[in-house]
This record gives sequence, C-alpha cells and structure tokens, in this order.
Amino acid sequence: MIIRPALLFLALAFGAPAHAAEPVFPPGLRVGLVPLAGMVPSTKFPGFEHPDRTMAILIGEFPAAAYAEVEKGLGTDTLKAQGFAVETREPVASPELNGALIVGQQETQGIAVRRWLLVGEVGGITALVSVEVQQAAVMNTTDAMVRAALQTVTVRAAVPNEEQLTLLPYNLKDLAGFRIVQAVPNGGALLTDGPNNAIDIAEQPIVLISIIPSVPEQAANRGSFARMAMSSAPGVKDMRIQRMEPMRIGGQQGFEMIVEGKDAKTDTDVTVVQWLRFGSSSSLRMMAMTRKDNWGKMFPRFRALRDGLQPK
Repeated sequence: MIIRPALLFLALAFGAPAHAAEPVFPPGLRVGLVPLAGMVPSTKFPGFEHPDRTMAILIGEFPAAAYAEVEKGLGTDTLKAQGFAVETREPVASPELNGALIVGQQETQGIAVRRWLLVGEVGGITALVSVEVQQAAVMNTTDAMVRAALQTVTVRAAVPNEEQLTLLPYNLKDLAGFRIVQAVPNGGALLTDGPNNAIDIAEQPIVLISIIPSVPEQAANRGSFARMAMSSAPGVKDMRIQRMEPMRIGGQQGFEMIVEGKDAKTDTDVTVVQWLRFGSSSSLRMMAMTRKDNWGKMFPRFRALRDGLQPK
C-alpha cells in the first residue's frame, strides 16, 4: 500500500481571485481548469496550448494511491538532474486539492521557460499539472495569473463514453453494457462494469484494449507471442492455460487464449481471455478479466465487445 505523506495544511496564496469562468476539460481527461487567456485544448498532448506556442499546460492523471510516488519523482535533486532549477516549493491546501506547488526555470529544446508544477490529490485521483511559459512571454503572464489558473483545478465525475470514443483509433460499435474508464489516442482503453474507477478484479470485470507495435514474424510464432502478451496480465498470478488457438477475428488472423489464475491481492479465482488481432505491423490486443464464478455470464459480453471493435 502506498501511504500518503503528511502535508502542511497551509493556504497557498495564489495572488489573484479565482476566475469566474467555467473550467474546461481537455478531451478524455477528468481534470480540468480555467486556462490562461488565449489557451485552447491541445490536439498534440493532454492539456492546453497557446496558438503562438509560448505557453502550454500539460495535465497528467494517476490513481489517488500514486500521490506519494508521483511527488517523490518531483524531488529537487530529481528535477535538477532534468535541468529544472527549483526556486520555491510550497504546500497547497484548498477545499478540493491538497498537494504541493513547485516553481522554477528550465531550458526545453534550447528555449528558456518558466515552469509551475502542481501535484495534488483532487476528486479521488492524483493530478499533475505543468504550466510552461517561455521567458519571452513571462512579462505578459505573471506568477499571479498562473496561480489564479491553478486555483481552478477541479475534477469531473466521469468522462462521457461518447467523448472517450472520439479519442480512439478504432470504433467500439457495441459496448455490451461496459463503460469506458479511460481512453487514450494511442489505442489504449480501460473498460469495466461497476461503479469504481480504481478496479479490483475480485470486485468488477476489467477489459483492457491496447495496440502492440509488433506482430509475430511467422504464423508458427503466434502461440509464443500470445503467451508473452498474456504474461503482462495485471494483478493475476498462478496462471494456468485452459485453451489457446488461432482464429479469425473481424476478418483478420487472430489468436484466442484463455487462462485461469488468482487475483494477486485476494487469492480470488479469476479467468482471463486474451484476443489478438494481427495487422501488417501491429497487433490489436483485448484482454478481459473477471472472477471465475462470474465467467459464464461475462464471456458472451466480452465476445460482443470484441466483435464490435472495428477500424475507423
């Protein structure tokens, strides 16, 4: 278990009052804020950018339990090794967010920037917000303005399925009753059936979709390729193969593999199915996991989700 370190619950003086405007949520993110004037959601990275490219706000989202690990990675010595000269580090406490604000300077691709790093627990997740302003634009973007924007950081309850689907490089024609917890433009998606976003296999079924940037060189190697991919099943131990065989999926060569094992946290019996669909240079993987006693009910739904996965 990751234990959150004690924080000094001191009010951070952001310098300017919170904006009256509504927060904006970049596509696919639960974390949002009122961006600095002129900034819009980026199409290149999760966050916001200014059209003249002098300012950027990058947003990272992690489980709430990851706070201590994320904050540790922002240690002064660690940042210094990355070329970030830390000037100040302050505790942050507000009704919505507890964490820390780090301010300093860094050179990125030969350009000097001033950087504000906010890490905090908010709405049940760990948020990492990095504001980067080129030194040439600092006169027009004061410290008080950045702090005022950071004061508006908030979290929405969920990202609508329709919004998540627009991010993916494929279509999910039939969600089979599952909901999307997270989707990213590189093809990664996490789905479940249940109320929790931090998911334990013993409590809720999990579906993971990803794109593997490789394919077996020969058809005879597909079995070993599938076993290697299955070995990364998160939170599952003592896996035993129940079935593995080649099959066609969506008109393409594919491979099905079913294993039984135990949930690493609770020793609950679980069953996992992995489907691989082989393309010319990459493989589409869908891995679905549930309790063994729930397998008979969930397997048809897993297949319906698989069969609804189509290229855009």
